[in-house]
Amino acid sequence: MTLHKKALGARGEELAVRYLKNRGYRILERNYRVKLGEIDIIAEQGGDLVFIEVKTRSDSLFGSPFDSVTVTKQKQLAKVALEYMGQCGCHNRPARFDVVGVQLKAANAAQLQDAKIELMQNAFDLCYGIE
Repeated sequence: MTLHKKALGARGEELAVRYLKNRGYRILERNYRVKLGEIDIIAEQGGDLVFIEVKTRSDSLFGSPFDSVTVTKQKQLAKVALEYMGQCGCHNRPARFDVVGVQLKAANAAQLQDAKIELMQNAFDLCYGIE
């Protein structure tokens, strides 16, 4: 991953965190990483444990940010979420997967008003038949 992509992703995640906090999410973890992969944000909202994938774009050349959350990516996120739930002992807790799409309006966007942010709650289900 290039330095530009990393910086773009970090900027998008920061904007997503602010956006989510403004909507009542309580952030528990950022960039939760295990051998199986990473979840960008783990939060609580309305009693639910929420696993959040953030996708940031600086243009629409490669489609919407939501297009890149493929079935393969969903399965990977599900595996990491199950590991997290095992570690925190919260398997019986209601949980869901949200996706935040961040479309930056300017290359140096640093404020919420400098980005188009969309939240897709319950974007996909936990994949129990994980391969």
